[in-house]
Amino acid sequence: QVQLVESGGGLVQPGGSLRLSCVVFGISSIFSLYGVDWYRQVPGKRRERVATFVRSGTSDPTYLDSVKGRFAISKDNTKNTVILQMNSLKPEDTAVYSCHYTDHSGAEYWGQGTQVTVSA
Repeated sequence: QVQLVESGGGLVQPGGSLRLSCVVFGISSIFSLYGVDWYRQVPGKRRERVATFVRSGTSDPTYLDSVKGRFAISKDNTKNTVILQMNSLKPEDTAVYSCHYTDHSGAEYWGQGTQVTVSA
């Protein structure tokens, strides 16, 4: 059973940083971590994908245009964890952030979400 558990959200001032972590349980290979990506959603708006690995790992990750140069996705194979480092945060980054995993059969799994609030 695949399970994703996020942590690291909170309240931060504009210009600040947060580090979100997503621990992935129940996958058989560390290479499966390439199937994890991050989404965010604001109430009343469509969910948008923030950061994703290229599945093969042969190219750089891709990012939502509005977060390029500020956010970075990475993984810690020793801890089965995917990390989203968020720097230079803006009020418009306020959202619930969720990690998401798609396995090779196309089955999708979601974490519970973590609130990120950027406000003075």
